[in-house]
Amino acid sequence: MQVVILAGGLGTRLAEQTEVKPKPLVEIGGRPILWHIMKLYAHYGFKEFCIALGYKGEAIKRYFLDYYPLNGNMTVNLTQGQVHVHNSESEDWTVNLVETGLDTLTGGRVKRLQPWLKNQPFLVTYGDGVSNINLEELWAFHRSQGRLATLTAVRPPARFGGIIFEGNLVAKFTEKPQIGEGWINGGFLVLEPGIFDYLEGDQTSLEAEGLERLAEAGQLAAYRHEGFWQCMDTLRDLRLLESLWEGGNPPWKVWD
Repeated sequence: MQVVILAGGLGTRLAEQTEVKPKPLVEIGGRPILWHIMKLYAHYGFKEFCIALGYKGEAIKRYFLDYYPLNGNMTVNLTQGQVHVHNSESEDWTVNLVETGLDTLTGGRVKRLQPWLKNQPFLVTYGDGVSNINLEELWAFHRSQGRLATLTAVRPPARFGGIIFEGNLVAKFTEKPQIGEGWINGGFLVLEPGIFDYLEGDQTSLEAEGLERLAEAGQLAAYRHEGFWQCMDTLRDLRLLESLWEGGNPPWKVWD
């Protein structure tokens, strides 16, 4: 199956980084978060990607154009202008980079990708969140439900630590427990080609219109993921993910 990654948003809440680069290229551990997301999918055998570009899409194109030569040693013949790359560490991925408009909403971006998809089920996620979700189990769940769409429901990490009391005394603090401020759409969707009947044009929101219409029609299933999930909306989120990576055992790194 093909994997659609929505990578065209402005990322305004992370303006410290996104003034100079698109949000999916903001780095964790020296690699763009987009790379981390793609490594997760590739780990489960999903290696053909359609990346929906918008804001600073040329930077994402440049990243993949330079991926092979810049991940290896290089010999440059300055007289002849020839470049030879040696021992490049590359990935066995196919990456389709598709311009979907600067102001297009998420549903419109998916709609624009329809000619690139193969009239078969496909996977969709956002270019700013990581998880240790088991994508094989997600796909099996989707098939068992027989619906047009499945989203992954997650419980967002609490933004503040909790306090446990013993009478009027503080017994202990709980550090940012993942307590369920309610289930939310964490991305990592599986969609059938019939989804396109629910997406009208560029100004269609995948979430507010497409998924809501599917829910009303009884065509939207929810796969509950109890494991790790973290979006990268703010500088605080970025610092958290960076600290988890530097700790040597980031929970979303399921690949070798």
